[in-house]
Amino acid sequence: MADTLLDDVGDLLREAAGQVVVPLFRKLDDADVSEKAPGEVVTVADRRAEELISAGLRRLRPGSVVVGEEGVADDPGLLRHLRDGGDVWLVDPVDGTANFAAGRRPFALMVALLTDGRPTAGWILDPLAETLAAGWADEGALLNGQPVDAADAVPSLGDLRGVAMTRFLPPEARDRVRDGGRRLGELLPGQHCAGREYLDILTGEQQFALFWRTLPWDHAPGTLLVRAAGGVARRFDGVDYHPADEGRGLLVAVNEQVWTEVHDALLGV
Repeated sequence: MADTLLDDVGDLLREAAGQVVVPLFRKLDDADVSEKAPGEVVTVADRRAEELISAGLRRLRPGSVVVGEEGVADDPGLLRHLRDGGDVWLVDPVDGTANFAAGRRPFALMVALLTDGRPTAGWILDPLAETLAAGWADEGALLNGQPVDAADAVPSLGDLRGVAMTRFLPPEARDRVRDGGRRLGELLPGQHCAGREYLDILTGEQQFALFWRTLPWDHAPGTLLVRAAGGVARRFDGVDYHPADEGRGLLVAVNEQVWTEVHDALLGV
């Protein structure tokens, strides 16, 4: 019998979006939003969606472990499971929470599956755009059910378009990235939603994305999907990204050539 997990998790994310997240968009009261860390907010939608998604994932894979963003906020020790054997889910119930809390789009719901410590599948849903990306690491990525190859037909260096999230970069690196951006076609400031940045790479809206903060639930789904579509996701020093590795700095690109060109333009000494 064919494995229906891609569809099952996609349906679960749509259920969480339809029942919890979207109905609360632009309907939150002050009591529905709180600060979980300085400068970081959480909403009732984040918590309810994580509960619904987590319960559904455990039903799909009995015995699996869920490592959710809000669960880790309460118990950072959950991160130890990212190298465990068996099935481990990473869940970002509302990626782009600051946007969501302010009544802005985009925001997304994201899940990644790690098996024996290896990222094996990923999902990103932008519910307002009705865009779902899903895929297995070794079998390619799908965008609304259609195969996508992000590595094809990319522009020349002077026409490359992508995002650089410079807010948290060290000052010297921030200046270097901004200066190097003049060599590219367009350097965008970012949408404050990592999931949407990854979707825009998969759709061809942009060819790269540079991040400094690399929380696992923000990047495990997207890096898997971009790689499955022929792309590259590496730390600034060229080491392949893995969600369990501590560190900062991540450059994602549609293919090897673009990764190298953008790395040289934005990060080269």
